[in-house]
Amino acid sequence: MANGPITLPELPWADNALDPVISANTISYHYGKHHNAYVTKLNGMIEGTDMADMDLVSIIKKSAADGSAGIFNNAAQVWNHTFYWHSMKPGGGGAPSGKLADMINDSFGSYDAFRTQFGNTAKGQFGSGWAWLVKNGDKLEVVGTPNAETPITGDSTPLLTIDVWEHAYYLDHQNARPTYVDAVIDKLLNWDFAEQNLG
Repeated sequence: MANGPITLPELPWADNALDPVISANTISYHYGKHHNAYVTKLNGMIEGTDMADMDLVSIIKKSAADGSAGIFNNAAQVWNHTFYWHSMKPGGGGAPSGKLADMINDSFGSYDAFRTQFGNTAKGQFGSGWAWLVKNGDKLEVVGTPNAETPITGDSTPLLTIDVWEHAYYLDHQNARPTYVDAVIDKLLNWDFAEQNLG
């Protein structure tokens, strides 16, 4: 798709696999246009620089450290979107089991308490951004980040995310972000992916 060191990764499922929560039409715009545009812009910005041969995470961390906002925004959006696609799967959602269930109970008190906090963070994020479930030390936390900000520039380990930029849901849910958020949590969250990220 994109020419350069950073490429657009393939989706982990077919473009209609998340219907009816997220339609193939939304995926075609969100992945095919928005995500691909971040890849293309990033490659254009890093061409001929010392970042041209770096991996994506290194580009994100270096551009965050040296204040290269344009590069950071595009690089972080490439990473965040890839992580978001993997945070969902057909037939997902609901409560996890095993180690993650224990950690959620330990960190939040119950799955219901986690679900409320995660949902409220996603629904309440002002403007564009992300809601994340992260591991910080031996505890799990829910955090919100604005715009392209990402937990990988800090000390926590992201486990799952929900994209709350308007283009993530507008074609399917119009301005009803809460409807989209609830459906992603209850029907699409990929707890297998979260468990892999625990390390």
